[in-house]
Amino acid sequence: MQTSEDLLICTACGTQFDIPASNPPKGCRICDDPRQFVPPTGQTWTSLAQMRGKYHNVFTPDAVDKRMTSITTEPKFGIGQRCILLETAAGNVLWDCIAYLDEETVDFIKGKGGLKAIVISHPHYYTTHLDWARTFGCPVYVAVDDEEWFNRKDGEGVRRLFEGVTESVLEGVVAIKTGGHFPGSLVLLWDKKLFIADTLVTVPSALYHVDRPPGTTSFSFMWSIPNMIPLPPSELHKMWKAMQPFDFESTHGAFTGLDVRDKNIKARVLESMKIQARNEGWEDVAILKEKL
Repeated sequence: MQTSEDLLICTACGTQFDIPASNPPKGCRICDDPRQFVPPTGQTWTSLAQMRGKYHNVFTPDAVDKRMTSITTEPKFGIGQRCILLETAAGNVLWDCIAYLDEETVDFIKGKGGLKAIVISHPHYYTTHLDWARTFGCPVYVAVDDEEWFNRKDGEGVRRLFEGVTESVLEGVVAIKTGGHFPGSLVLLWDKKLFIADTLVTVPSALYHVDRPPGTTSFSFMWSIPNMIPLPPSELHKMWKAMQPFDFESTHGAFTGLDVRDKNIKARVLESMKIQARNEGWEDVAILKEKL
């Protein structure tokens, strides 16, 4: 395990900085951004070394497809998101990243065959990705649009910054740049599964499957999730045009349990975009004219 034990980590978002933990700055540039927030208790810091013995990672196989395993940290750390290990025919991919990495996690993933690639949805989940990439000897795919939010130098050249709307990560695994939450926000497509993090925010009513009343939404599309600032219809339309060419039958959100399986889920994404636009007060915008 090749980790940067004594580098600074923000306890609110999990971002690791090229700064010694013994010399913290006044604030975290990720949390100071209006998309995120500093907790009411104020800015606090830690490091991997300080986290040892206080945290552990939990591995939760998907209830339907055992090729997918959610990895989360307990007690909850930072935002509390999961990363998901995908065991594809072309090799293993880690979708998104979490800050805490320990020997148990390394052994678990190596026992599954290691990693061929890591793909990260957006800057809030960059966390300790250079440590993960160095430990598993694999590249990290991110959109070039968000490179300003890196907080560590990539001395070993593990980052793969792509510019187009799509990037083939491995055979059958495609990263799709939708933008929205961040200019380079991504989703990942594999085997008709769309891994959405919070590029598309899975809302509680998405999980309601029985006799869904007309107008029931499934997703929100947010510039800031914690501060509840929605995206405008122009951004929704850009996001839809990026996803429109692809077929998917399930979505898998940022947190454990946010898995929606429905052969009509693509229609529900579009419907949710229209619901949001209409309830923002728009009546004649491009997204409202889109059809499957």
